[in-house]
Amino acid sequence: MNIRYMSILLFALACQQTPKQPQTAGHSCTPTQSRFNSPVSTTPQESNEANKEGMVLIPGGAFSMGGDDDQAWRDEYPKHEVVIDSFWMDVHEVTNAQFAAFVEATDYVTTAEKAVDWEEIKKELPPGTPKPDASQLAPASLVFVPTDKPVSLRDVSQWWQWRQGANWRQPEGPGSSTVGKENHPVVHVSWFDAVAYCEWAGKRLPTEAEWEYASRGGFKDAVYAWGNEDLRSGTSKANTWEGSFPYKNDKIDGFYFTAPVQSYQANNYGLYDMAGNVWEWCADLYHEDYYKTLAGKTTHNPQGPETSYDSNEPYALKRVSRGGSFLCHDSYCSGYRNSMRMKTTPDTGSMHTGFRTVVSAL
Repeated sequence: MNIRYMSILLFALACQQTPKQPQTAGHSCTPTQSRFNSPVSTTPQESNEANKEGMVLIPGGAFSMGGDDDQAWRDEYPKHEVVIDSFWMDVHEVTNAQFAAFVEATDYVTTAEKAVDWEEIKKELPPGTPKPDASQLAPASLVFVPTDKPVSLRDVSQWWQWRQGANWRQPEGPGSSTVGKENHPVVHVSWFDAVAYCEWAGKRLPTEAEWEYASRGGFKDAVYAWGNEDLRSGTSKANTWEGSFPYKNDKIDGFYFTAPVQSYQANNYGLYDMAGNVWEWCADLYHEDYYKTLAGKTTHNPQGPETSYDSNEPYALKRVSRGGSFLCHDSYCSGYRNSMRMKTTPDTGSMHTGFRTVVSAL
């Protein structure tokens, strides 16, 4: 089995260009790769003594959660009322330097640095799929490779490559490094990796509701973290794809891939990069109809659904990520909107996914 065929079998359905298509709940611009079960706890215990340096207190309050405009996907509706208690949140995404300190202290090995477990992965493949050779199950992660011309945006395998040796230390694969990028967000981290970091730091991942509440920065029904002004108006507001996706990035915002954290203006809560740069893992399971269960009532600190479901990949358990990345573009993935929801298997890592942490204000 060649790697392209394996990728087509394992990756998510291609991204859609037209919002709110009735047959799909939402958008998946990251291929998904189920690899193995993880012993990491899914409910890390935060500590009252957690170091809050580099964090900001987000004051509790009520807000309307969900889609704000006609770009929103079906899984962003209906809008519903949510009350959030105060909590502390990292002012920026966890950086390479911060993650390196965690690895040095714990000798932690990330998902991308482990071989694929065939017994786990074959559960999501058609019966009878032959086992690939060992080289195709070697440690690897997803790397973005631009095309050299316009292509259909419905086939993600044209710009995503399952590259051996790609991991948080080598974001673009063997020969690359994070030297000089210590202040960039760490990438190629799975949800399990993010949770492990949280356990070490005495913190936790934000719930999806906490993340959206914080991103809105106190604005009522605003489309973006900075308000409603179009992304391309005025000064650069976030690190996104500018030009023609996926083959030409004009880099008007100054960066082709990740940008150093705090490169753009913070929102009203003092949070940087709530839009663009890298997708950020949240604690919640993903269910495309979850918001329907919250309609018509006010929910206090929702923790997400009890089960996961994505009709595009009904057998895959998925977690939510938020905020968009440097690859987001209006023609393909307007993930930098406050309400945009991404869904990915928790053992998937890629060069545009990271995280930030929170601590409850007890």
